[in-house]
Amino acid sequence: MAMTVSYSVVPRKNPAKKDEPAKYYAQAQSAGELDFEELCEAITSRSTCTETDVRASISGILYEAKRSLKAGRIVRLGDLGSLQIGLTSEGAESVKEFATSMIKGAHIIFRPGKQLAELLKILSYQQVRTRAAAQSGDGSDGGNGDGGSGNGDGGSGDKGDGGSGDGGSDNNGEAPDPAE
Repeated sequence: MAMTVSYSVVPRKNPAKKDEPAKYYAQAQSAGELDFEELCEAITSRSTCTETDVRASISGILYEAKRSLKAGRIVRLGDLGSLQIGLTSEGAESVKEFATSMIKGAHIIFRPGKQLAELLKILSYQQVRTRAAAQSGDGSDGGNGDGGSGNGDGGSGDKGDGGSGDGGSDNNGEAPDPAE
């Protein structure tokens, strides 16, 4: 069964080439969110666990994941996927020239398990207007809903540095990337 992903087309400038005009890219649009309360209720309704049991289990996973990440370990969560610390740094011409001060930050890399990765292979796509355009009544961003389809590449979005590769911080309705 195919799953349709709504997307809008948004302009993005290349931060390395600020003089060049923006190019337009597809950006997934969320259809809402599943909060912690709803998640716990849904799991409770599908199992013999009480809501307290579910909350305690998730809390325990979070505690152990944090402890393991602090220790530099990869956290493997079975079919859900894995978590690992990633770094962002400036580049150096050689190993000798690299200094710890060149490390600009850390983030958590999520790599989906097989079942989640397989989901990316059955996607179809539907263009929608950006929320900003819908609120302003501006139809210039397309949003013709011509659809189009294709399948995902099955990848995790990991670009080697764990970044999301979206080039910007404006999420336009998308959930924040936990790797940022």
